Amino acid sequence: QVQLVESGGGLVQPGGSLRLSCVGSGSGFNWPLMGWYRQAPGKQRELVAKMTSGGSTDYAGSVKGRFAISRDNAKNTVDLQMNSLMPEDTAVYYCYANVYGRYNHISYNYWGQGTQVTVSS
Repeated sequence: QVQLVESGGGLVQPGGSLRLSCVGSGSGFNWPLMGWYRQAPGKQRELVAKMTSGGSTDYAGSVKGRFAISRDNAKNTVDLQMNSLMPEDTAVYYCYANVYGRYNHISYNYWGQGTQVTVSS
């Protein structure tokens, strides 16, 4: 079984910064993809950023140049550095992982419990 535990959310003023962290646990898996999604009230969950184990990244257009994703493959962690935050970044942020069973060769998707990010003066 895989678990994802997020930390680092909170309240920040516009223009401020926050860093989200996610730690994944679970044996017997490869972790080809990890990332972050967010969901604002009344809106669908959307991709923020994702990163493959090989280092390829993909960002939502609204966060390019402001957010940076990084990961430690050895520790199954993924971080999201968020700079120049705007009120429209307010949402619950979810850690995401696509893992691949080393023995059954089946792919699974997992989500963290979510962490609230509020950007307000």
